[in-house]
Amino acid sequence: MRAAAAVRVQPGHLDPSGLRRVLAVLCLTEITSWGVLYYAFPVLASSITTDTGWSAPEITAAFSAGQVIAALVGIAVGRALDRIGPRWLMTAGSVLGTAALVLAAHASSLAVFWLAWLAAGAAMSATLYPPAFAALTHWWGERRVVALTAVTLVAGLASTVFAPLTAVLEEALGWRDTYLTLAVVLAVVTLPAHLYGLRGPWPGARHDRPPRAVADEARRVTGSRSFALLVIAMSLGAFAAVSVVFATVPLMLERGLDTTTAALALGLGGVGQVCGRLGYGRLHAWAPNAARRGAGVLAAAAVSVMVLAVVPGPAALLLALGLLVGAGRGLFTLLQATAVSDRWGAANYGRLNGLLVAPMLLAAATAPWAVSVLAEVLGSHSRVVALLAATVGLAAVLMVGTGPTRLRPARR
Repeated sequence: MRAAAAVRVQPGHLDPSGLRRVLAVLCLTEITSWGVLYYAFPVLASSITTDTGWSAPEITAAFSAGQVIAALVGIAVGRALDRIGPRWLMTAGSVLGTAALVLAAHASSLAVFWLAWLAAGAAMSATLYPPAFAALTHWWGERRVVALTAVTLVAGLASTVFAPLTAVLEEALGWRDTYLTLAVVLAVVTLPAHLYGLRGPWPGARHDRPPRAVADEARRVTGSRSFALLVIAMSLGAFAAVSVVFATVPLMLERGLDTTTAALALGLGGVGQVCGRLGYGRLHAWAPNAARRGAGVLAAAAVSVMVLAVVPGPAALLLALGLLVGAGRGLFTLLQATAVSDRWGAANYGRLNGLLVAPMLLAAATAPWAVSVLAEVLGSHSRVVALLAATVGLAAVLMVGTGPTRLRPARR
């Protein structure tokens, strides 16, 4: 009897082996989804324009429009995640993402290319960080920071793996066959992994409470001052984080560095992201107050970005600052992943995180265009980076007021 007895697991929870399976699956699918759906495009953009005659702004606008769709569709995806879990949603995202890449590869007109990226944006909403964060937050519970850190560390290598892989494929096959090959990779890796690896009881749907009560609680959070300030602060942070990436190389060139060294500074920012994410677990335990922790991270990031804006050199110092600024970006990713659960718990995580992430994605989508416009208006990228530092500083001030809302019982 004892030998046959199964390990008892609380309803709606996974046993330790199930938790490890989910974590391994999401590490694998996130690095693949980010690499194929997001990081391949910048590598292939030049070849696309050369082959088709479409201008760089036209195809970049299609990619950015996909990010807008990801933001808008992500709100509905977040609500669905709370009810049914990530398995079928992320599987559907894998199918749609594969189809979108095949359509892009066969696009004979700019309109079809745009349609492909709008579909890809919808796929991103169901395959990239937000649904993965929701899955880990619900299933891993109090140990979610460990799981979130692991996934973001692995996914942070997506550009490292897929950018050179895409370049090699493009040189041998051309951009169309490269996208077809990447579509196969996406389907083979993520579709079965999502379908079979994310199975298990889902703790998101709380059957002990009426759905209306759960929805009312979510509405009271989203209508609160704390949530509004959190959305604004995180959107400003997201805008600045992406903008700094696009401003780094031009800034380094203004400082007199050659292109190779400037690119190295950007690459060290990626190393810094990994370092920042590695340290977030200790920071989370050391500073349990979510609002103060968030304000501290953003304030430190603002200082590092401002120093980058004003220090003229030498090259070694600029490279070190690139590493430091990257660490701030790495911390910011996990700050977003835990922002909702640290304040309001996991019950409505999908819905609330969807509403938080949507304006962040919209802000991030405008960042590349904004950097180019601001550089023309302000006259230099150093002034642009200084403005971005001030933006992060404002986000830090707003973050102070984002403590958890004390919800009163709903009136009957």
